[in-house]
Amino acid sequence: MKLIGLILVVLTGSVLIYATADFPPWGDPLAPASTHLSPHYIEKTMEETSVPNIVTAVLADYRGFDTMFETTVVFCAGVACFFLLRRFSATPRARYYRHIATGITVHIKGKGSIPERSKEFEQIDTQWTPYDPIIKAVCRILIPFIQLFALYVIAHGHHSPGGGFQGGVILGATIILLAISHNLREATQRMRERLVALLCVVGVFIYAGTGVLCLLFQMNFLDYSALSPLLGLDTVAARSFGILIVEVGVGIAVMATMIWIYNNLASAGRYDEGL
Repeated sequence: MKLIGLILVVLTGSVLIYATADFPPWGDPLAPASTHLSPHYIEKTMEETSVPNIVTAVLADYRGFDTMFETTVVFCAGVACFFLLRRFSATPRARYYRHIATGITVHIKGKGSIPERSKEFEQIDTQWTPYDPIIKAVCRILIPFIQLFALYVIAHGHHSPGGGFQGGVILGATIILLAISHNLREATQRMRERLVALLCVVGVFIYAGTGVLCLLFQMNFLDYSALSPLLGLDTVAARSFGILIVEVGVGIAVMATMIWIYNNLASAGRYDEGL
């Protein structure tokens, strides 16, 4: 099987390399993309979408169908990590607790545990080292400001550099930062696994649902101008607002998928101990 796979890879790669001979030269100003598509995007983007950021207009409007499937691929990556790594143990592993006042470590075997709401003990990892109070305090202060910046990146992605992918990554990184600076359990308490999985689906649903909504108004899929009667805007402004809607969906999906993948990788799918 390995030999057959190697042969298929070599043959496919050879065909792809042979096909590159038909591509126009790199940077050729007379290439079809340079003589038709690029001038249209540069000259008509503001007129047709009222979006100053041409890149966002291309990704979320002119090429919105492709970007929707890119978001779906991100979602599929999170689902794949879940099915490959997530473990649902029938019996819980040994738990370790630290008495906050004295620093004494308590080892609980089997199903026994110390109440989670007990203020005298905190659950710790098997390989536990004292937390750095400076790192914890600085991260706790910075995370809300980073999240605000991420929301700005998403909301202004069609007017300035940014967008759903960038803002979603920043939002996801804030929860991962919380997990690294504190512990994975605290991060998963803030954003439960079910909530993360639900947000992954919601993000993709917002994007695809916007396209279906355009179909209901008897327009093409992801033709945001169809939303003008619903939004009470002209067709050009509706396209700009439609880009914002799908960017929000992308941001939610990317954020949740990042957290989902990190939680499964960092804890080997157990969600009890992490990095």
